[in-house]
Amino acid sequence: MAQAVAESCFPMSIMDLAVSGMLANTNWLSTISQNVANANTTGYKDVETEFSSLVDQSDGSQSQVAGVTTSMRSLNALQGQDQATSTATDRAVQGSGFFVVSNASGDIYLTRNGSFVPDASGNLVNSAGYYLMGASLQGGASSGSVSSLASLAKVNVATAGEAATPSTAAVLNANLPSTASVIPAANLPSTNTAGAGYTAETSVVAYDNLGGAHTINLYFANTGGNTWEVDAFDASKAASGGGFPYTSGPLATQTLTFSPTNGALASGSPVSIPVPGGQSLSLNLSSTTQLASSFAVNSSTINGSAPGSVTGITISQNGTLSFQTSGGTSTAAYEIPLANVPSPDNLTSVIGEAFQANYDSGPAQVGVAGAGGLGTISSSSLESSTVDLATELTNMIQAQSSYEANSKVFQSGAKLVDVLNQLQV
Repeated sequence: MAQAVAESCFPMSIMDLAVSGMLANTNWLSTISQNVANANTTGYKDVETEFSSLVDQSDGSQSQVAGVTTSMRSLNALQGQDQATSTATDRAVQGSGFFVVSNASGDIYLTRNGSFVPDASGNLVNSAGYYLMGASLQGGASSGSVSSLASLAKVNVATAGEAATPSTAAVLNANLPSTASVIPAANLPSTNTAGAGYTAETSVVAYDNLGGAHTINLYFANTGGNTWEVDAFDASKAASGGGFPYTSGPLATQTLTFSPTNGALASGSPVSIPVPGGQSLSLNLSSTTQLASSFAVNSSTINGSAPGSVTGITISQNGTLSFQTSGGTSTAAYEIPLANVPSPDNLTSVIGEAFQANYDSGPAQVGVAGAGGLGTISSSSLESSTVDLATELTNMIQAQSSYEANSKVFQSGAKLVDVLNQLQV
């Protein structure tokens, strides 16, 4: 009787093996179906089914085979093709890294789905409902400082109705005549007296924090010995009819020293000028010369702008999101970072082409796009799915054939059980 039971276990193990094979191929078909269904999903990463044989056991007299098991692995490191779009806020990652996003509850995730558009509140949200996270550069914050996920906030473009940019930097390239007469110390512009003298004068227009324009008059006075004095005055404080004396002293006074050999500026640049109601303006005079020719301003540039409506949004490859104004200026508003983990393929998948870091993937590290091994960001682009339909359909045929083969094995095992049952009777 024991022998009959032992013999009956053999066809049962055949059936168990066939069942494990059918289950494994069912899982494979399920993965294939998921890939095919997401062949057009933005940022979707192909999922593979991995087969692993279970350990066979033997006591020397008979073998108890264990069959096969499967696991799924998302190929998150694969790069999809860039597809151009007409939406300025669409973006794609070229290279390693993921966008940092959050759900409505504030939980942080990683994604390659860059189909971001403003919601009713102006927050950029992708097609799966995840909000884009970035570091604000508004209010004087500096760029290139993204170092942690905790420093990020939702990227909002609703505040971009009107924008003004205060002036913080200017460049003046001029020549000061080396043959000019020396201005006596008692009569320099810095004295702000009615008879103050100077060698040359020019002006720049700077913008305050609210976009108001301020004319800054610049006076250059030869003080002898290859040195000059430069003074900056607020033009609105000038005397009636213009000029000295101003109702308030100079905004800045500085000494410029030139090389007697080649006339190049040796010291005195930049000049820091506080703009009324605005920021400190750094005036770069490093290209100014002292040569034996008349005074001339070769070039003059300054940043900042008056208030203007925002006409568009751009994003650079390093992730700087800027507002374009009707005045033709560009204002950096957010820094969009990228994040990555040591083992991207081990990230935990969640609904909507998003991922969470776990023990196997390693912790998420955030940084500026284009640095630290992270990829770059392209705007008006979306990353296509990495699914290859031809490959998936070929895999489907293989999975179906393998399932049918296992079902035939199951049927053979069932017939053996019937025969054994008849022999035992």
